[in-house]
This record gives sequence, structure tokens and C-alpha cells, in this order.
Amino acid sequence: MTGGAAGEAADSAVLSGRLAQIMRPELESVADEIVAEIRALIPEYRRPLDGPYGKNIKAGVQHAVSLFVAQIADPSASTQHAHEVHRRLGQYEMREGRSLDTLQAAYRVGARVAWRRIMEVGRRSGFSSTVMSQLADAMLGFMDELASVALDGFLEAKACSADALDTWRRRLLQLLLERPAVPPEAVEELAQLVGWTTPKTATPVAVRPAFPLKGAHRPSLDADVLAELSGVEPRLLVPGAVTRERLAALEQALPRCRLAIGPCVPMDGVADSLRWARKALALVDEGVLPPRRVVWAQECLPVLLLHSDEALTLQLRRRLLASLDGLTPRQRERMLETLRAWLDAQGHVVGMADRLSVHPQTVRYRMRQLEATFGDRLRDPDARFELELALRALPTAPRQSGAASYTGVSNTRR
Repeated sequence: MTGGAAGEAADSAVLSGRLAQIMRPELESVADEIVAEIRALIPEYRRPLDGPYGKNIKAGVQHAVSLFVAQIADPSASTQHAHEVHRRLGQYEMREGRSLDTLQAAYRVGARVAWRRIMEVGRRSGFSSTVMSQLADAMLGFMDELASVALDGFLEAKACSADALDTWRRRLLQLLLERPAVPPEAVEELAQLVGWTTPKTATPVAVRPAFPLKGAHRPSLDADVLAELSGVEPRLLVPGAVTRERLAALEQALPRCRLAIGPCVPMDGVADSLRWARKALALVDEGVLPPRRVVWAQECLPVLLLHSDEALTLQLRRRLLASLDGLTPRQRERMLETLRAWLDAQGHVVGMADRLSVHPQTVRYRMRQLEATFGDRLRDPDARFELELALRALPTAPRQSGAASYTGVSNTRR
């Protein structure tokens, strides 16, 4: 720095200090002028200044002009208190229903009025254009800083409002279910914003309402349950496992809905668990799983696995039914019925008779038909396993005469 430049900087510091001294007696009047002009130019602020509203506006303006003058005299002056005031001011403005544009306009008016007063004081005191230019830069930067702090407060309050909080919680649920997984930092940041403690494990729940859930319908779910009920595929995410008490609360909150509860898994597995729960709902629709109010995916994992690839399952069924070509529908149904009983009873004649509600002699006759149809496949472990898979993959299982259905689920041993 040259001697001339250094001298000019020193002069500027001295003059800034003088300006601070000159401005202090005018703080109250300039604050009043700013408030008056904001109310005159922005219709949303033309309310009586009695009560909390007026106190908030006046406090925000007074802290702003006081801090600016303090920083002119001492650039290291703390901004913490003023920042907190303006953050609360931004929150208050949002709760009062004013827009972000209105808030920003108020700061622009405040900067213009304050600068106008500084220009008047500077001219009266004979400050140079260099000093005034520096003050202009300082004023603009200072007001931008406070406006940014108020903006943060406004957005924080907006994020915590009922509608916004619900939106952010749905967004959090979406992030948790996305594949490929989003960065953990993004999830944690949003979780903190909505006040949701990220658990180690969680249980997704697929929801099938009897009627579409309207947007205005907000079930009284527990605060820690994330929900998206207005989409095509309504879903919930419950921290930890679904206990008996939690299930009762879910059923009460969603009285006309079928719930498919996925396995409780670590957080990086909730997307898969939800997929299994949705598949369970689909299998209920297809008649593969029984139409219970609550379907636990954990209890029917083999069925879900078997139906996870429909094209492959179709091939299994075709191989099974190919052995029955040439039979009438009634004969085919009886043959499949007998095959299931044979597999379930492990070839025991009396056990098969009980399952089929027929005489053991009838069973022996049917077994001869089975052996003639399937031959060595009945004695080969791998072939028997394939036959059972194919039977359980049938969309509509053969029925006994007046007996229970042999679906891939109703006879699944739990």
C-alpha cells in the first residue's frame, strides 16, 4: 500500500467513526422514518402498530440501524443479537401470511431511507465522495445480510407450517425409498428440518384404501410415522418394528384400508421391503393370498419369491400342465388335487385320504394314475420340488368337492 493510499484509508476510518458519532442521535428518528415509509409504500404493512405486530416491525428496524452504525465505528461488533431478531422477524412475517416478495421489498425500502439519511448527514459534515462510496457499499452489503437472515427465518417457519411440514415429510419418505439411494447427508438434512429422528430399522406398510384417500383427509397417525397417502400407491414408514399397539393405532387411523406390512429392515432396505409389501397386496387381489385386513409379508416370503417373476412362474405351470394334456378339465382338477395331497402327506395313503375326504382304496387308485402320468418324477427330489412349486404357482388352485381351496397360500404352513 502506498503512503497516499494508507493515508486515505486512515482518513476514511476516522471519518467513518465521526459519521457513527453523528448518526447515533438520529437513530430513533431514522428508524421511525423507515417504518413510516414501509407502511406508506407497501399495503400489507398498513396495520396499526399497537401490539406484537408493531413491536416486531419497530424492533427489527431499530436493531438494523443501530447495528449498522455500531459496525461503522467498530467493524468487529457482534451481529449475533441482530441476526436473531431478524430471523424471528422473517418467521413472524411468514406466520402472518405475508409473502417473501413483501418481506424483501420492506428491506429494500429500509435500505433506501437509511441511505438517504446518511447522504444528508455526510453532505452536512463534508465527507468526501470516497468515504460516501465506501459507506454505500457497506450499507448495501449490510442490508443484504439482514435480508438473507430474515429469508432463512421465513423459510424455516414455512417448513414448519402444517402444510409445508406434511410436504417435506412426504419428500423425506420419497428420498428414503429412492433407488439408487440418495446421499445420507441429504436424508439427514431433511430429517432434521422436519424433526424426524432417523431410526436404525424401519417397517414400510403398503396401503390399499377401499376408496381413494382425499387430499384433505389426514389420518391421525403417530408423529414418527412418515406417510404418503394421496398418491397412486399409498404407503407408510414406521420406525422400528410394527408392534401390536402400533398396528392397532394404524388400523384405527385407516379404518377402511387393507395394510400389507413389509419386513422390518435396516434403512437401506426399506425400498425392497415396501416392494414385497406391495406384491403381497397384488397377490391378495389375484386370489393367491387370502383377503385379510392385515397381510404380513414376513409370513409369506416363499409365496412372494415364487411370484416374483411371473414369466418364469408361467413356465413352471406350463411344464406341470403339459403332463396333463388330453385330460378333461375335471380329470385335470382331480389329478392336481391328488398330487397336492400326495406331496403334503409325503405319499402316506391314510393322510391323503383325510385330505381328499375319500376312501383309502380310492387314493390307491388315484396314485396309480399319478404314477402313470408323472412316472419317475415322483421319486426324484428335484422333480418333486418343481412339481410343488408349480402347484403353488397356480393362479386358481383345484378344489376338493365341498372342501377348502388348495391355493398356494391357504395351505402354506406358517
